[in-house]
Amino acid sequence: AAFGNVHGVYKPGNVKLEPKILDKAQKYITEKLGDDAPESGLPVAFVFHGGSGSDVSDIQEAIGYGTIKMNIDTDTQWSYWEGIKDFEAKYHGYLQGQIGNPEGDDKPNKKYYDPRECLRSAEANTVARLTQAYADLKCQNICGLGQKKEAENVMGPRRGGLPV
Repeated sequence: AAFGNVHGVYKPGNVKLEPKILDKAQKYITEKLGDDAPESGLPVAFVFHGGSGSDVSDIQEAIGYGTIKMNIDTDTQWSYWEGIKDFEAKYHGYLQGQIGNPEGDDKPNKKYYDPRECLRSAEANTVARLTQAYADLKCQNICGLGQKKEAENVMGPRRGGLPV
């Protein structure tokens, strides 16, 4: 079964979620199933459509009532774009030409306009957004994988890449 707001993101207050309807639905279905109802009291697994921009308290309340999946495409699209946007703002003076930047008129800018650099910034920003979503959805450290370790096989300032 599905639950959620409209797809996209809207100004806070324009879309009102009522996760309590999920609780009412679970209780109703449990009652109708009688002895065949699961002990958890959650016979239906809900999908939260249009979760982007939803309040964390609504998300977590919905999880408590049987939501097992939430769509966050709009949030991940924005996080990717925001990484590129922030990269451009941070290195704007280095992205105006191949030669010449705030460090000098004869300084090269190759490492700044390399598209892999702004894409890495976009990816890092998206990873941060996904990490937040995993926390909001209470789905961290539940698969027996242990704590996340920092990746060692990535380009960074020591290896010629720009800091993100």
